[in-house]
Amino acid sequence: MRLRRPAEARHWHKPAFSAAVAIGLPDLALLALDRMDLVLYTSAGAMCALYGHNKPYAARARTVAWVILGMIASLAVGLVSSSFLDSTVLLVLIASALAAVHKMMCDAVRIGPPGNLIITFISASAFFVPQRPGDIPVHLLLAVAGGAVAWLVCMAPWLVRPEGPQRIATARALEAAAGLLRAAPDAAVGPRHATAAAVNAAWQTIFLVPARSAAKYAARARLERLLVRAESALAVADVPAEEHAAEAERFAGWARDLRRGRPLPEVTLDAGQTAELAGIAADQEGTALDLRRPSPDHPRGFRAVLRQLRPGSPLLPLGARVLIGCTLAGWASMAIGSEHPYWAVVTAASVFQANTTLSWQRAVQRALGNLLGLLLFTALLPVIHTGHLAMVLLVILFQIGAEAWIPRNYWLGSVCVTPMALLLTSFGNAMPAGVLVRDRWVDTVVGGIIGLVCCVLVTNRRATDRIEAAMGHVAAAREAAAAVLAADRPDDLEAGWARDRLAAALVELREAVEVASGEWWQRALPAERVALAERDGHRTLARLVRHLSAPALAA
Repeated sequence: MRLRRPAEARHWHKPAFSAAVAIGLPDLALLALDRMDLVLYTSAGAMCALYGHNKPYAARARTVAWVILGMIASLAVGLVSSSFLDSTVLLVLIASALAAVHKMMCDAVRIGPPGNLIITFISASAFFVPQRPGDIPVHLLLAVAGGAVAWLVCMAPWLVRPEGPQRIATARALEAAAGLLRAAPDAAVGPRHATAAAVNAAWQTIFLVPARSAAKYAARARLERLLVRAESALAVADVPAEEHAAEAERFAGWARDLRRGRPLPEVTLDAGQTAELAGIAADQEGTALDLRRPSPDHPRGFRAVLRQLRPGSPLLPLGARVLIGCTLAGWASMAIGSEHPYWAVVTAASVFQANTTLSWQRAVQRALGNLLGLLLFTALLPVIHTGHLAMVLLVILFQIGAEAWIPRNYWLGSVCVTPMALLLTSFGNAMPAGVLVRDRWVDTVVGGIIGLVCCVLVTNRRATDRIEAAMGHVAAAREAAAAVLAADRPDDLEAGWARDRLAAALVELREAVEVASGEWWQRALPAERVALAERDGHRTLARLVRHLSAPALAA
């Protein structure tokens, strides 16, 4: 129940106001046309404005477009099923299977918040909306229109801050590096992991930024130099922190400048750091550029997704959990007599996290948040009954509140999500408030309990296997790095690629350990081997950084 610090949720306003604008514009248009029964369909596309805010704009354009296509395809499955199937049992089963696909795909592509939950909520609702086959094309076109608005809203900040996402990613790396420099050498394991992960994530963001013009090249080159300086902290973390206080403050100051949109600082690198940035790009005049590029074996596109979903993948047990848990939750809701079994499906889908421990936490958080949200909805009934305009304005306010509070803690955001979901349901099919509140609470309890039972019964036995595989990747990356360092004249480009592979392998290992640590009924975790692999891996990573950086941090 503990709330995170506000600093950890400082960018909540970007998805919050994007979604509010994307939802509000179509809703107000429907209000003017007196067709509020169509809100679900425009909202399906508009909700896609919540995605992609951590990506550079070129990548964001593709990501949001794919999310919109996925949303429309899922909506189409729900509408077609609602039109041609009369069996609620089958509708729950198909909706649950679709929820399992959403979970595995969103985890495979690492889409980030809000993950699979929004797509599952909209598509599951569509399964239980009365539908005629002839209306489906129009309803899908409305979803496309809402998606077009969402895409434009997500891309609009490019006109004001075209470098915003990559600046934020670089700022996070600098802040993590500053924390590492301030940490005591004997307590630097956590900060070292955090810095390696933040730097690796920043490089992956930078790699998505095109540099087709001289201006774009210059801006990206400055960010790359800042990242090289941030990465250099990994090479000196074993030196007493007091010797790096000035450098840590310098990193923190650069991070503040990046976040506030100030001009990028000019960072001077030594010959070794500059050589490491050697690339193959060229500007309009054919001059060689010093931009970094990802390693040739870095997985991209569909190949990376298919690798995540291959046989034996740890995502498959999660998909099985979602399928079984959502199906049983929906059927149990039907047996109790609820008129909204898809709420139980969505609750179960939201409960399933990376492991049993996190799923338990999410179930408790959702139950508390929904209860408080139902009390808020009941208190606002006099306002809601004044008409559709008040309902639209409340939906917009709740959307902003949900995105503002969810980063602090999920239960707090659910206080806004619950009345917003009830309002969206009420536009097309008005029901007594008492029935809505009762069904929502019953479905929340049913979905949460059955979801937790399925977490226990469908355990992820592959979580430990993932640790073994991750340690193998770390060992292979260390051997490749050692071979590069052992060469008489190590190639800087090869050394940079070796560092990228090793950093990514260490991040994957830490993530695998954290997932397996919260999963029950596992083989004993190889804690000593993991600690040894991480220690040796970070030492080798530090050697690579020293090779590619100055011996001492320059002013």
